[in-house]
Amino acid sequence: MTSGPTGHAVRRELHNRILVVTVDNPPVNALGVAVRCALSDAIEAAEQDASVDAVLLIGAGRNFIGGADIKEFGKPPLPPSLPAVCNRIEACRKPVVTAIHGAALGGGLEIALAAHYRVAVANAKLGLPEVTLGLLPGAGGTQRAPRLIGAKAALDLMLSGRHVGAREALALGLVDRVGETDDVLNEGLACVQALLDAKAPVRRTREADGLADRMASRAAIEAARAETSKNARGLFSPLKIVDAVQAALELPFDDGLRHERQLFLQCLDSPQRAGLIHAFFAEREVLKAPETRHAKARAVTSVGVIGGGTMGAGIAVALLDAGLPVTMIERDDASLARGRAHIEKVYDGLIAKGRMTSEAKAAVLTRWNGSTSYDALASADLVIEAVFEDMTVKQAVFAELDRVCKRGAVLATNTSYLDIDAIAASVSRPGDVIGLHFFSPANIMKLLEVVVPAQVSADVVATAFALAKRLRKVPVRAGVCDGFIGNRVLAIYRAAADHMMEDGASPYQIDRAVREFGFPMGPFQVSDLAGGDIGWATRKRRAATRDPNARYVQIADRICERGWFGQKTGRGYYLYPDGARTGTPDHEVEALIDAERERANITPRAFSDEEIMRRYMAAMINEGANVVHQGIALRPLDVDVTFLYGYGFPRHRGGPMKYADSVGLVNVLADIRAFAKEAPVFWKPSPLIVELVERGATLASLNHSA
Repeated sequence: MTSGPTGHAVRRELHNRILVVTVDNPPVNALGVAVRCALSDAIEAAEQDASVDAVLLIGAGRNFIGGADIKEFGKPPLPPSLPAVCNRIEACRKPVVTAIHGAALGGGLEIALAAHYRVAVANAKLGLPEVTLGLLPGAGGTQRAPRLIGAKAALDLMLSGRHVGAREALALGLVDRVGETDDVLNEGLACVQALLDAKAPVRRTREADGLADRMASRAAIEAARAETSKNARGLFSPLKIVDAVQAALELPFDDGLRHERQLFLQCLDSPQRAGLIHAFFAEREVLKAPETRHAKARAVTSVGVIGGGTMGAGIAVALLDAGLPVTMIERDDASLARGRAHIEKVYDGLIAKGRMTSEAKAAVLTRWNGSTSYDALASADLVIEAVFEDMTVKQAVFAELDRVCKRGAVLATNTSYLDIDAIAASVSRPGDVIGLHFFSPANIMKLLEVVVPAQVSADVVATAFALAKRLRKVPVRAGVCDGFIGNRVLAIYRAAADHMMEDGASPYQIDRAVREFGFPMGPFQVSDLAGGDIGWATRKRRAATRDPNARYVQIADRICERGWFGQKTGRGYYLYPDGARTGTPDHEVEALIDAERERANITPRAFSDEEIMRRYMAAMINEGANVVHQGIALRPLDVDVTFLYGYGFPRHRGGPMKYADSVGLVNVLADIRAFAKEAPVFWKPSPLIVELVERGATLASLNHSA
């Protein structure tokens, strides 16, 4: 073995006439400019060196190549471009083999597709997830993948953005073999040597025959186009991916590459790409809470959950799925049995869908214990309370936890609105008390608001963030106020929707406009899904402190007074006959709304969908800015992530704060001031928006201030 020239990000070593080229650009071997230059140089050197018979391309560390270098996003491109590097690899006259371990994603897989042969080890994961960033594979991926594995499989891979393991990659034809060990170097060398011994030819993917059945390929493309048009909900890049694969079928390879590049640049210029890139960065930046930088998380090896209702059971499932033992506390044996039944129902649903076996369910449930005595929590490292949303009830629970839990145990509340400072003040160890606001269903929803009361210890906050990672949830740090980040903002834009409904827009028009904006559901559909009685209880709790000058729309109360709480009662704003999950408009609700307008002496007027969304978004943005201004959210991006993961905000718009910058804060402020002329109590411009507009700044400028 001899060594060749060593670059900063790529190493070269000669192993018995095989040049091993190792990408070493931690943490994920991203394809930055230094890597691209060194790869191109290595292929050139191999081709000119008579002592080299073949090239083996591998990655150092835990991955092959994780994709593009995110540090270069938004910056002018530096040569060589990734398409040029891929073309150079494919054009090499000596065999180039990639041995893949860990991630080969995006540009990393495009590099592998450009090589002549591919071997993967068991832990490999391959994918072309550019669609999640509003892009398409732009270095030949849309042209090589269909030629290699067929149009149908390639479209599935690119439109879903999913990762496939080594065995599935072999079955698809993405790789030629799966290694018997995890030793990527030796597996790669063995593969290359076998090819050399067999005098295997250079085999270029551009010449592969995956599109040979033109009729089947065309059918797959048209089916993908129809499905994407139906389900992509206005997204830009998915249909461009379909267009690029059609070009692979219809055009010579080099013409297809040029067409792919044109489509890639169109995606690059799309506002959706900017929104998706913002979401990508925001969900990473949100992990950087001040308390997590220096404090060490406490060890959590067992958890208690108080309450076995829908939320408590969902939290228990999330913990069990993370491998943690769970002790559930309920007030009596019947309630405890219902709590376990709620948990079993989740797993039975997975079994029915073929996603879990009965044996796996039984194994998980061995980690569940139930008790009607708080004393069962004596050794728990963390306890999460998920009982009825009432301060007296919650303080009674915390008094018991204060009595039985060991010193150093983290005491968490799942409250959606209540004052966690008051809960913490009611126990002898306020430094151990924190809010963990899960979203329903807690085993599925990704958002976890980590609510930080005044006296909490930094290591408790760090523990909450570590738990979120273990549960595969996205944590957002929030301060204490009524509703924290998400529900506080929700209360305001929901009030704006109620105002529009009373002023003349039907709830069905409002929901439709919100869906067309990109939300999966409108506010009245959400109310029906969550249960109208939840909001009703909150409104009654707040009644004593409500500003008497503030407008209060009573339509929701009238609906709840009739016992119409939404899907669970068969009707709310919508009708749900025979347990239907999708509602139909209710003429009795429309008559009730008309009666309320008359009582309030309001002459209804027409609203356009555009006006509905301008008011809806202005209310959301204004209160989001207030949340940042008051320090409840650390940065605008924390508001964005909250709404992306907890409230169905369309990801391609980046979140409400990113959307505000995209339409211009000056325009948002102008809308708020115009609306304030008719309703000055409700429409008060956020001081933060006023300040930023005055100095010509954006909300994004505050995103690194935590």
